[in-house]
Amino acid sequence: MTVIELTFALLALLATPGPTNTLLALAGAQGVARPLLLPLVELAAYLATVIPLSIWGHRWLEAAPGLRLALTLAAALWVAVLAVRLWHASTRPSAADAPGVTPMQVAITTLLNPKALVFGLVLIPEGPNLPAGIGLFAALVLTVSLGWLWLGARLSGRLAPLVNRGGAVWLGVLAAVLLGRVLTA
Repeated sequence: MTVIELTFALLALLATPGPTNTLLALAGAQGVARPLLLPLVELAAYLATVIPLSIWGHRWLEAAPGLRLALTLAAALWVAVLAVRLWHASTRPSAADAPGVTPMQVAITTLLNPKALVFGLVLIPEGPNLPAGIGLFAALVLTVSLGWLWLGARLSGRLAPLVNRGGAVWLGVLAAVLLGRVLTA
């Protein structure tokens, strides 16, 4: 895969709405303190997953075929928990009472994000181009995550409860899709 093809493949997957991107948009809408910390947390979590997957992932999956399903189930459960928490937060009478998106939520969600499997096992495989692929990936993660924060900030204010509910519904759909993958495998 050429650098241009890799860039477009990474961008397409990174920009797709998913659990981490939903949290970033919500963080932007909620006006969380130190929002620029969240892209760095996302990057660290992705790198903690993608680098080992790129280097050893194929061997792990051959040795433990149920590992992919276990990771998908864990991701589905975590995203469902986030959806429920977000739904309950959106029903509070005051937005000031609603908890904001935390770096820990972003970290766990990113670590369990099924996109990491695609990045580590398919798009950035082991080989001599691994450092360049990881560098490109890191730059794109930061760029896309800042874009989701910016988008969320544009939706803040009176739309915040609607954004929270919409985010909760979207996370619920993602959790159902992930659970469906586990049940049909």
